[in-house]
Amino acid sequence: MGQATVTVFSISTTCATISKVMAIVTGFMNACVCLGSAAGYLIVCGQVFVVVFPTDDATRNLFVVSVGIFVCCPMALARHVGFTRHLAAMTVGALILLVIVVAWYMGHLEHRRAFFRCAASIFCGGEHRIDESVTTESFLLGPGEATFVAYMNSINNMIFAYNNQFNVPQLTRELTHEPSRDGMTKVAILSTSVTFLLYALVFLLSVLAFGVAENQKDSLILDLMPVREEIHVRISLMAVMFSVLTCFQLHIYPIQQFLAYLVRKARGCSSDDEKADVVYFGRSLTRWYDIFCALGSVCLVVLIAVVITSLRAMLDFIGAFGAAYISFMVPPMWIIALRRKDEQNFSWFNKEILWSVSFLALGLFLFVFGTYSAILPILGL
Repeated sequence: MGQATVTVFSISTTCATISKVMAIVTGFMNACVCLGSAAGYLIVCGQVFVVVFPTDDATRNLFVVSVGIFVCCPMALARHVGFTRHLAAMTVGALILLVIVVAWYMGHLEHRRAFFRCAASIFCGGEHRIDESVTTESFLLGPGEATFVAYMNSINNMIFAYNNQFNVPQLTRELTHEPSRDGMTKVAILSTSVTFLLYALVFLLSVLAFGVAENQKDSLILDLMPVREEIHVRISLMAVMFSVLTCFQLHIYPIQQFLAYLVRKARGCSSDDEKADVVYFGRSLTRWYDIFCALGSVCLVVLIAVVITSLRAMLDFIGAFGAAYISFMVPPMWIIALRRKDEQNFSWFNKEILWSVSFLALGLFLFVFGTYSAILPILGL
């Protein structure tokens, strides 16, 4: 949560002072990221179901639809996201449990050794390795068979992870006590540190446990398939499902806000006009639009999760298409537009403007080539 991404509402409000077109385009791109993220969470739920209860694709799709209808739709009707804060804290524990299970997996089979002994042998050239495909060279540099497209898709995943915090301003607004600068700094440091630690542990343990390249499956969930009968593995998988369903609401809410923004603009209303709006069945027309947009968003996410079953393909595409635009193109465009508007002696050769243009060029490259790289595996090329 200490990351610097913003909600659709914040993006649209800020962009509206510069360009209505930019506001709509940026809101649409962020909504696409949220759709992909939410679909990714339902894909994870489907994978957990397949691992815990071996079944066919039709039953998996039925389960995903059921989760969408009976779990995600009621959660999407919430007016605020603050109610998830305690659940979100529990999701961190769920992810830590998954890390522990992956660490246990490394010592599960007879030919495997304890984590620290195996990790030491990798760097010291010993005989006891966690996975046969993991060597000093492959661990540090990769297997050597990856193409530039594969590395680009890895970058897409990193961009997605960086950009995947949409509700920081919204959660801040819903705090019951007025947040102080020192308090929010501590929260940012704590949350960023925990996030970094979890990412590092998941990377290290998963590579050592399951190997590199083709040895790894679509996700850690599927990697644990050989030991799915273990009770603690099942518990950790169910905890992961609880975690992603909690996060699901945090991704539907920005879509809901963006659609509400479009509806308000179409009706010629402002965000403060709901109190004076016409009432139907005890709710304002604005609130009814809000409900329909939320339910429609969930239905669209469910459809995507049923059609696309690969989590990796989803994250690669969303990371390149939407997240690269939000993280690398929008900030420099804001700076350039604001400076051109506020400064009478605007110059393109100003250091800040040159840096912004360079950053924008990087974002354009990541957006175009990253999207191209993500589409190739989907098309089977």
